[in-house]
Amino acid sequence: MMEPYDLHGSLGYQITLLARISERRFERALTPLGLSRVTWCVLLALEQQGLHSPSEIASYIGIDRTATSRALRRLEHSALVKRQGGQRDRRTTRVTITGKGRSTLARATDAARENAAHFNEKLSRPEREALGATIARLMTGETQSVPGL
Repeated sequence: MMEPYDLHGSLGYQITLLARISERRFERALTPLGLSRVTWCVLLALEQQGLHSPSEIASYIGIDRTATSRALRRLEHSALVKRQGGQRDRRTTRVTITGKGRSTLARATDAARENAAHFNEKLSRPEREALGATIARLMTGETQSVPGL
């Protein structure tokens, strides 16, 4: 007989569950702003990282080009970004954030900070530092670009 697997005791399950809890909490705060976690990440890539091409944005966030295109369509429909064809090569696309996008990003980033604080407050500073170091060790050698993030 095969030994039972302790799903709820496994590190992978616990990490996944915590990530989902954090993500859902953040998504609830983003919904009134008309954003998702992915669209917020796109706005961050544009405003804070200075990225302007869909492929750069996709790479930065760790999602595929199809998911990036969907997010850009939603953001453009909401007037949070503008997409323009390239000056020399019409096949290229340049994405820019609008004023409305900047103000929405600021409010969403406040929600991100509040979400992070909610979880950070549950740990002491040494615990947060140890957890960060442990996570970094677990990620060593693993791919940093995971489709579907």
